[in-house]
Amino acid sequence: MSGLEPFASIDALTADLAYENVPEEQVVEGGPRTGARDLATAAGAEIGIWELTAGTARDIEVDEVFVVIDGHGTVSLEADGGEQQIALSPGVVCRLTAGMTTRWVVPDRLRKVYILGSPGDASS
Repeated sequence: MSGLEPFASIDALTADLAYENVPEEQVVEGGPRTGARDLATAAGAEIGIWELTAGTARDIEVDEVFVVIDGHGTVSLEADGGEQQIALSPGVVCRLTAGMTTRWVVPDRLRKVYILGSPGDASS
């Protein structure tokens, strides 16, 4: 799988991804798998496609902005003994910051395009 060349396009909805099982210690329910494909680096940020198949998994996040392009689910922020939840569906844009503990619940699959900030970037 190749990246995205300058002045080229890719169909993010149907692009082939490399899949792997979610690590056992992160699985809450089901047998979720993640698929990913790095597309490009621009202005120090990594851009790619990521997918989670059906199931529930926990994660520790990095600095990221993403746009959901297919599927539905929820992402919950687990902090201070409580939980905040965002419903995810096509068109939803979300920002996560490094160190957040999240729980992803996906009934079928969820695909997103992500932008990861480069180390040392100032938050805004």
